[in-house]
Amino acid sequence: MMFSETSKQNQKGLRPLIIPVFLPHAGCPHQCIFCNQQAITGIKKTNFTTHNLCSQIETFLKNNSGQRHPVQIAFYGGNFLGIKEKYIRSLLAEAARFVKDGVADSIRFSTRPDTIDPKSLDMIKDFPVSTVEIGAQSLDDQVLAISRRGHTARDTEKAVHLLNDHGYEVGIQIMVGLPGDDREKLMSTAQRVTELKPDVVRIYPTVVLAGSPLAKWYRNGRYEPLSLEECVTLVKQLYLLFRKKSIRVIRMGLQASEEFIDDSSILAGPYHPAFGHLVHSEIFLDHAISALESTEIHDNGIVIHVHPKNISKMRGLKNENIRKLQTQFRGKSIDIIPDATIAEDGLAFKNNKKLTGYQLFS
Repeated sequence: MMFSETSKQNQKGLRPLIIPVFLPHAGCPHQCIFCNQQAITGIKKTNFTTHNLCSQIETFLKNNSGQRHPVQIAFYGGNFLGIKEKYIRSLLAEAARFVKDGVADSIRFSTRPDTIDPKSLDMIKDFPVSTVEIGAQSLDDQVLAISRRGHTARDTEKAVHLLNDHGYEVGIQIMVGLPGDDREKLMSTAQRVTELKPDVVRIYPTVVLAGSPLAKWYRNGRYEPLSLEECVTLVKQLYLLFRKKSIRVIRMGLQASEEFIDDSSILAGPYHPAFGHLVHSEIFLDHAISALESTEIHDNGIVIHVHPKNISKMRGLKNENIRKLQTQFRGKSIDIIPDATIAEDGLAFKNNKKLTGYQLFS
């Protein structure tokens, strides 16, 4: 049995500790319209050596308590299978030493769909790779062409089938707000992703990065990014669809970094360091409003019980959900109560001393 087959069985449903190794633009055949990996990772394009790799992994392991398992060494930021074969083998061999020593469990990487073929999978089969993430971005060929991706939706479909045949855990990365995209095309992409049944999905907003071709389009008026509010609502709809299909969404929004904090790298677009929190908060707000509209409120106050882990999601960022509920329900007082008896995917209202529960996802 291949390592990846065993790993897929053992890791499914678990949240691994990821040790990220960024290889900006490594193996990329060209620059996509939206891309500037240096701005995203804060790392300049360099010749990343195996010595760098060992040092980075050892530092990460030293600074983490080891409470989360499994531990995965992850290669991100480029097109991993587009790198020269000798370099791929050297990186995988060095990462595999940590697996052999028992301090890591497996390796994962992200790559373009058109680099996944029988030859490339044969090259990595003897290394402890468990997870391959596909940078699909869209499954609409027109959107892909405008974004200068250089591959088609069919390439993604073929890649997923090949990875499944070889027993790997499969991830698909998609983007919201790409040039030429709209809600109809985006939801069609999401539906096609669900039909491919990946194990995990990442959802990224399209932002205008300094130094990207999209920055020129933005400056000359050819491209207008989504607002933060529009993007959060669209990502929420994707999240709910994937959850309904039992597909885990492991990231929503770009990873916060020092490069983004000073706003020097992002010229425009729906970037927020707590993007995923905004999505979850909107879901809680939607369900609270829907449930309250079907509930007769007998007194002047509304008391909402949620699991302690979800207090901030129910309140919203800077108590925005509280203000919206007060506006919606004519100034009534809103109390959010932590209650460990409430399921993490639910909420409940106390009315006339009676607690009525509701599920967020059904």
